[in-house]
Amino acid sequence: MVHTGGLRAEALDDHHDRRAFESGVEALDRYFRSLAGQDTRRRVATCFVLIEGETDRPVGYYTLAATGIALTDLPGAVARKLPRYPVIPATLMGRLAMDREHRGRGLGELLMLDAFSRALRSEITSYAFVVDAKDKGAAAFYAHYGFITLTEESRRLFLPMAEIAKIFA
Repeated sequence: MVHTGGLRAEALDDHHDRRAFESGVEALDRYFRSLAGQDTRRRVATCFVLIEGETDRPVGYYTLAATGIALTDLPGAVARKLPRYPVIPATLMGRLAMDREHRGRGLGELLMLDAFSRALRSEITSYAFVVDAKDKGAAAFYAHYGFITLTEESRRLFLPMAEIAKIFA
């Protein structure tokens, strides 16, 4: 759990008030209000929320789940260094959203670092951290942090866990 400057990141629970959350992206808002709890209970994805102050009102959230990357989808220089398994294990951050009232404060970066930290601490190994950028702006956000596009025609990007470990070294 990240706990810094009156902010704390924690697993989504029933006591978190999600009703007022508004990122400005209807699909992300609808997921958070209606489906995030179900996904957590069904063990499909885990949702983590960023809480500010003493409230239970989330100002941002992200989800983590297990995924895999087809070896053939990785850039050739990367794939050559890996075992010849058809699928390489990875951690997926399926969603990342900030309430529009709290944008521009670097909190998206804070959530991403919290997600990196959780993925690194996992006892289940993962080669890479994967994101699905919803648009070109999101893809640029991730590229700024060193994420690499998996395939030319997709907005799926990855960052090797070895690179993430360097951030925390």
